[in-house]
Amino acid sequence: MKRLLKNCDILILENGVWRALRSAYCGIDGDTICWLSEQRPTDAYDEEKNLSGKLLIPGLINCHDHSPMVFLRGVGSDLNLQDWLTQYIFPLEAKWTDAGIKAASYLSILEMLACGTTSYSDMYYRAENTVEAVCKAGMKANLTRSTQGRPDLPYSANQDCKEGIALFDRFHNYNGGKIKIDFCIHAEYTNTPETIRAYSAACKERGAHMHLHLSETRTEHEACIAKFGKTPAELFDSLGTFENPTAAAHCVWVSDSDIELLKARGVSPVHCPSSNMKIGSGFAPVQKMLDRGLNVTIGTDGAASNNNLNMFEEMHLAAVIHNGYHNDPTIMKPGDILKMATVNAAKLQGRPDTGELKVGNKADIVAIDFDKPHLIPALDYPAMLVYAVQDSDVCMTMVDGQILYENGEYKTLDAEKIKAEARQELKKLYE
Repeated sequence: MKRLLKNCDILILENGVWRALRSAYCGIDGDTICWLSEQRPTDAYDEEKNLSGKLLIPGLINCHDHSPMVFLRGVGSDLNLQDWLTQYIFPLEAKWTDAGIKAASYLSILEMLACGTTSYSDMYYRAENTVEAVCKAGMKANLTRSTQGRPDLPYSANQDCKEGIALFDRFHNYNGGKIKIDFCIHAEYTNTPETIRAYSAACKERGAHMHLHLSETRTEHEACIAKFGKTPAELFDSLGTFENPTAAAHCVWVSDSDIELLKARGVSPVHCPSSNMKIGSGFAPVQKMLDRGLNVTIGTDGAASNNNLNMFEEMHLAAVIHNGYHNDPTIMKPGDILKMATVNAAKLQGRPDTGELKVGNKADIVAIDFDKPHLIPALDYPAMLVYAVQDSDVCMTMVDGQILYENGEYKTLDAEKIKAEARQELKKLYE
C-alpha cells in the first residue's frame, strides 16, 4: 500500500542539524519512506491523509526499560536502590507467572504507543512472553533475558545464561527484524567475573549486542573498586564485555577515565533522569559524555522506578536538570536531546534504517498535534519538543508504515481487554 501524509510539517536532519519542511508531503510505500519534500509528488497513492497542523517526527526509541514492571508501578517508593530491590522488587518478581509477564508487557505497550514510542530496549526475563505482545502490537523491540550469577554456581550450570542464549537463537531478527534479541548482564554486583567473562564471550560468538547496568549508584561503583580494584566499567572491559556493542544504562558515577574507556570501546550510555533522581542516584555526567563524542541515548527505566514510560518527560528532564545542576543554560541543547531519543537510539539498537525521517528509511513516524494552546507559537520545533510537548499531544504512532495508534484508538490491540486482563493478573500478584 502507498500512503501520502500531506500538509504537515516534517522534522528532518540535515548535516546533523534539525530542520522543518513546511506544509510538506511524506510518501510511504509499504514500510518505507519514499518521498519527503515541500513539493507534492507526482506518483499516485492509494490513500492520502491530511495532517494539517501536525508535525511529523521520528519515532522515539526508549533505550532502557523493564517493561513488565508496570505491574510494580509505585511499589516501595522513597527507598534507596538496594533496599528497594531486596525488600520489595525481588520478592514480588519471584511471584511472576508467564501470564502476568505477558499481561504486563501488553499494558506497557499501550502506554508507550500513546507516548510516541516506536521501539524499546527491554531488560527482563521470560521475554518470550513479551515477544508475543510486541509482535501483536506491531512495535519494534530489542529484548533480553536478564542474567545473574552466584559464587556457588558455575557458568555451566547458570540457567539464566542458558535461557538468554536460547532466546537469541530462537527470536533474533524475528517478525521481519522488528524483534532483536540482545544479551544482558544485569550488573557487576549481581554476577561473578566467571559468568561475566563467559557470557560476554557467548555474546561475541553470536555477533550480538549487550545490555547492562553500569555505575548506577555510588555504592555500586565504590564497592566494585573495593572488591576488584577496578571501576565497574574497567571490570567489564577486562572481562571482554565491551568487545560487544554495549548499551550501558545509567552511568551516573562513571569517572573521567571511565568515559574515555567507554568512548574507546564504542559503548552507548543510556541516560535515565527520572529514575536516577527518584532513587537518589545522582546526576550522570551527560554533557561531558556528549562532549567526548559518546553515543548517548535516553531511557525511562522501569515504571517501578520512574513511574511512567513517557519519553517526552525524559527528554524534558534530561535538558533542565543538567542546566540547573551546572548553572549553565547553554548545555544540553534541545537538538542534542532529540538526537539521543532518535538517531543515537537507533544506532544503539543496531537499526540503521530508522531514527530519522529520510527517503529509504523505515516509516517509523510520530505525529504531534501542534494545534494546542500550549504549543502556539511553535517557533523552534526541537525546543518545543523538549520543553513543551506532552505525551497527550501525540496523535499518531506509526511503525513500518502501519498506524498502530491514532487519536486515542489502538489499531492493532484491544485496549479494554488488555486492561481487564492486567487487573486480573494484578489481583493474583498482590493477594
